[in-house]
Amino acid sequence: MNYIDEFRDIKKVKYFAERIKEVNPDKNINLMEVCGGHTITILKYGIQELLPGNINLISGPGCPVCVTAVDFIDMAIELSHRRDVIVATFGDLIRVPGTNSSLELERAKGANIKICYSPAEALKYATKNPEKEVVFLGIGFETTAPSVAVTILNAYSNKVRNFSVLSSHKVMPPAMKFLLDSGEVNIDGFICPGHVSAITGPRIYEFIAKDYGVPCVVSGFEPMDLIETIYMLVLQIREGRAKVENQYKRTVRREGNSKAQEVMSEVFEPVSVRWRGIAEIPESGLKIRKKYSDFDAVEKFDLKFKRGMENPSCICGEILKGVKTPLECRLFKKVCSPENPVGACMVSSEGACAIYYKYGAR
Repeated sequence: MNYIDEFRDIKKVKYFAERIKEVNPDKNINLMEVCGGHTITILKYGIQELLPGNINLISGPGCPVCVTAVDFIDMAIELSHRRDVIVATFGDLIRVPGTNSSLELERAKGANIKICYSPAEALKYATKNPEKEVVFLGIGFETTAPSVAVTILNAYSNKVRNFSVLSSHKVMPPAMKFLLDSGEVNIDGFICPGHVSAITGPRIYEFIAKDYGVPCVVSGFEPMDLIETIYMLVLQIREGRAKVENQYKRTVRREGNSKAQEVMSEVFEPVSVRWRGIAEIPESGLKIRKKYSDFDAVEKFDLKFKRGMENPSCICGEILKGVKTPLECRLFKKVCSPENPVGACMVSSEGACAIYYKYGAR
C-alpha cells in the first residue's frame, strides 16, 4: 500500500460512514466545502451517497478562477490591446468570459497573451524581452499569493523594470464571514480548505467558531480525509460544540507557513475586492503595497476599474454562495458546457459546474 492508497482505503471510508450514522443528530445539517478541490473528491468518490439523508454538502466560493470579477477580465483584455504589453496568465483564466469577450478570443484576434505555469516564468519572460512590458495576472487565494509576492521581491531586488502584476488575489475568511452574515444560506459547519490552511494555519477560522457558533474542520483532499472531516463536524454538532479542528495534520500546522506569511505581508496589504457574482467584500483582497508600486500594473498603467456585466442568465454567483446548485441553472449542459462556458464556474477544473458536468449530480 502506498501513501495515497492509505487515504483511499474503502474500509476506512466505510468505517467513518458508519460512525457518522451513529452520531447523526437526526436534524437537517448543511456543511459547506469551501474548496473546489474538495468538491471534486466529493463527487468523484460519491461521498454524499454515503451520508444519511439529513446531511447535505454545499459547494462554496473556493475556486480562484470562478471568483475573479468580470471587471478584472475586462481590464486584462484592455491591457492586452496595448502594443507594448504582453499579458501573462494561468491557462484556466484565459477562457473566462468578460463583459464582451475573453482573453482566449482576443488572443485569437492577435492580442499578445502568453500562458504561464508560474509567476516566476512570467518574470523570466520579462527579462528575456526587455523591449516589452510583461503583466502577470495574479489571481488565487493564500495558496498562490506567496509565490507572486516572492516574484515581485525578486523583480524588486534585480531591478526588473518591465514586469508588473495585475493583482486580484483574495483571502478566504472574509468571504466565509460574508456568507454567514448574508443569511442567504444556512451553514452548520465548514469543511475548510487544506491548501489555504497550510499557509495560514487553522487559527484564521477561530472567529467563525467563536462569533457564529459554527464548527470548522480543516480537511485533506482524499476520500478518507473528507469522510473523517464530516464525521468530526457532525460530532461537534451533535455535542453542541463549535471549535476549529484539524483533520489534515499531515500537512497543516497550527502556525502555518511563517515564511510564506512574511512575504505576503511584506508585499500585499488588505483591500476590498469584488468577488464574481457575489459582492464586494471588505478586506478580502490583496493590494500591492506602495513600496512595490512599480510592480503594480494598476499604478504603472494608471488603470481604472469599470463595472463589468455578467451574462444575466448565468447563476454562477448563486452557485458560489451555495444558494443554488448547477443543476438549478437552466443553461447547465444545454448552452453551457466546458467547450462553450457561459460562466466562470464551467471553465475551471475546480468550478462547481465543471465538476458536476464531469462527475454527474450528487
